[in-house]
Amino acid sequence: MKPTNSNTNRGNNRGSSNRGNNRGPPPSRGRSFYPNIRWAIAHIYSSYNNTIITVTDITGTETLARSSGGQMVKADRLESSPTAAMGAAKKVAEIVKEKGVGGLYIKVRAKGGHNGPKNPGPGSQAAIRTFSRSGLRIGKIEEVTPEPHNGCRAKGGRRGRRV
Repeated sequence: MKPTNSNTNRGNNRGSSNRGNNRGPPPSRGRSFYPNIRWAIAHIYSSYNNTIITVTDITGTETLARSSGGQMVKADRLESSPTAAMGAAKKVAEIVKEKGVGGLYIKVRAKGGHNGPKNPGPGSQAAIRTFSRSGLRIGKIEEVTPEPHNGCRAKGGRRGRRV
């Protein structure tokens, strides 16, 4: 007959308690990963001429802060630059933090449509980087450029633009 002493299983801790087990995250209790953070949506419109940043509440109805690259620089040709976008994002981040927002979902948009470029301008990545450096949590980054479903006829004629 085997003794039912607790000291017999000293080397093998698998069946006993969970002390010292540091593998993996703690078990989830149904809560969000970032509890008690107020979230907002940052709409970044980035073309080759300007970068416009608007932050709204989570429903998208109330505007919390707004800025553009044209407010940061004097020359028109610099409105779309990453430096101007960083300044606009920094200004928006300060306003949003004062209003108690701790995290942002980001929607990036280029001009798009049937005639515009479908990739965002140079200021969008700089703005996103500035948001994360300013201490705001970044939830998800979404690309919401409008895509035509073969609506209007594209410019350039039947044989396209000949260079």
